[in-house]
Amino acid sequence: MSDQRIILVSPLAQGWAVSCAGIEPLIFRSGGHAEARARQLAQALARLGREVHVRILDRGRNLIGTLRFPAL
Repeated sequence: MSDQRIILVSPLAQGWAVSCAGIEPLIFRSGGHAEARARQLAQALARLGREVHVRILDRGRNLIGTLRFPAL
């Protein structure tokens, strides 16, 4: 079993979603708010000993950023 998690910030028709295995998707009106919540979630999981990668997609669903949060 891997201790690595992936959090995805992706566009919706009317907003943005933050998705991660094991949780219900979180929905936001703003991409900035979605990215901020993804970072908060990643930091919390890192404190629990999981390495986390946040992947951010733009409106065209192109990968525009990846953040790594090492396990603490």
